[in-house]
Amino acid sequence: MANPHAGEVALWLDGERHVLKLTLGALAELEAALEADSLVALVERFERGNFSTRDVLAIIVAALRGGGWQGSAEDLRAIEIRGGAMEAARAAALLLTRAFAAPGSQ
Repeated sequence: MANPHAGEVALWLDGERHVLKLTLGALAELEAALEADSLVALVERFERGNFSTRDVLAIIVAALRGGGWQGSAEDLRAIEIRGGAMEAARAAALLLTRAFAAPGSQ
């Protein structure tokens, strides 16, 4: 089970459950991958619903790596995500929320 207090989110890829987490290293990778001015700007895009599939994919890849996965964005091109793009977007938004939430606020 994913631990929300540790910032974790579960996502099913090709029938296999993965635990995703935006560690500090994953956040740095995410910032570089999206060439973002700041991660706060990315969070604000999600809050406004103004995010792209590229944003979602980058968050999922970084968080998978934060959870110990060794793959790349290329590896996800043909993978089935249980719940589809909407579930991936929900997981990405939840990961951002949990990564930046104050301790004990969840």
